[in-house]
Formats: sequence, C-alpha cells, structure tokens
Amino acid sequence: MENQIYPVQIGELAKKLGITTRTIRYYEEIGLMGVSERLGGGTRTYQREDVLRLKFILKLKELGITLREMQELADNFDTGNQDFGKITPRLLEILDRHIGKVDQKIANLSSLRQEIVAYRQRILDILQGVIQPET
Repeated sequence: MENQIYPVQIGELAKKLGITTRTIRYYEEIGLMGVSERLGGGTRTYQREDVLRLKFILKLKELGITLREMQELADNFDTGNQDFGKITPRLLEILDRHIGKVDQKIANLSSLRQEIVAYRQRILDILQGVIQPET
C-alpha cells in the first residue's frame, strides 16, 4: 500500500491486507483502532495513520500477541504521537514472554519427536524380527 491514495475505504483496505471487513470493525469495537471516518452512506474510510496502526496490530497477531495484550499496548500507542518510552519496554516484555512460550513448545515438540522416532524404530525392529512384540 506504498502508493495508496488516502482515505481508503474499508473493503479495499481489508482486501489489500488479506483480512475481512468484520475484523477491522471488531478491532474498532474493542479499541485497538480509533473511530474511522465515514462517507455519506456510512462507509468507513481510513487515513494513512489508521492503516499503519492496523498493520502493527496484524504484525502483533502474527507474533502470537493476544488481543488483551494488544489492547494494553494500544493504550500507549498513537501513530501520530508515538510514546516509545512507554510502549517499547512493555512490548519487549510481552515479546520476551512469548519467546519463552515458543522455546517451551520447541522443547515439547523435540521430546515428542524423539518418542515418535523410538516408537517407529521399535515397529521396524518387530517387523524385521529383531525383537518380539510385547504380549
């Protein structure tokens, strides 16, 4: 959306970002997005700052940040007047917590993989007559 002409209507924005218009409206309802401007027929339109904020929200979602955590960050984030002194430490704290969760999932998956490999080998050994199946 580099050469986008603003304001952009909700349908066009949703299409370009690969989300639904309902998602955008929901983010407005829960306070992640500011109140959008409206055309005469009530169609929502968005300025560049709104689009940047929505992209930020989608990136946080992609990183596994919960909506509640995003709401907390949204209280300190305004693309027109970013207070990085407030948002950055809290964002780093949230990201660090998510790194820990990912590390734990990786450890669990690694353990599960080892169990599957061992089970597979046991089946191969039984099929090859190396060991007798347990009765």
